[in-house]
Amino acid sequence: MLTCRFRISHSAFRIGGWGLISLTGKRAFVTGGGRGIGRATALLLARAGASVAVGYRERKKEAEETTEAVRRSGGQAVAVGGDLGNNATARAAVSEAVRALGGLDVLVVNHGVWPPEDVALAKMTDAQWESTRRANLDAVVYVCRAAIPHLAEGGRIVLVASTAGQRGEAFHADYAATKGAVIALTKSLAVELAPRVTVNCVAPGWVDTEMAKVSYERDRQEIEATIPLGRVASPEDIAGPIVFLCSDLARHITGEILNVNGGSVLCG
Repeated sequence: MLTCRFRISHSAFRIGGWGLISLTGKRAFVTGGGRGIGRATALLLARAGASVAVGYRERKKEAEETTEAVRRSGGQAVAVGGDLGNNATARAAVSEAVRALGGLDVLVVNHGVWPPEDVALAKMTDAQWESTRRANLDAVVYVCRAAIPHLAEGGRIVLVASTAGQRGEAFHADYAATKGAVIALTKSLAVELAPRVTVNCVAPGWVDTEMAKVSYERDRQEIEATIPLGRVASPEDIAGPIVFLCSDLARHITGEILNVNGGSVLCG
């Protein structure tokens, strides 16, 4: 009989300010960090000890409110503005975040848009398609491309996609297609950047955020009936798994799509 002995180093999983997860000394850039999932993630990263750059496109006040909340809790944070759908602006935003933080260990790409009205693809305008693609895919590619050279050894990238990218979404083909592309990008980058950086993706279902407010309020009972856990997720429900993937607890996970949807879409 073969007996295997394993010795676990206590330094492997540091005990920090937030349970088993310590990101003390880490520097994180969270795009779309002024509200919703991004805000919850920025606050939780800071609670775990990271300094945070809070990205925003137009809503500077909300980003600054998030940074102020981090500072009040004793953390370090800075707001970084810019339209990431523009390649030059994305590079400038990443450079500003790196300068402000003194480097970069964690990139959370969370921003995106959800056109609230149902539109069949045959009737979708070029303007809507281009707007969704620019925000949900082009901007993701641009910010990743700009950030990768700055990420330290052992860095983490977490992209936020959606169940729509896994199963499709009738009358929201633009959103589903771009989120499906983010999932494919995750798997591609995971191999490209290994072993220096891990790249993972969180795929939420319905989340109680401003972005989904119109659809959620209109179809609340119908939506909740499709979720085995019986409720729509809060932003904090998504932030927890994101921060886990940024931590040493997830150091041997890369290329993974972590579903956080209350059981509404069961896919491997």
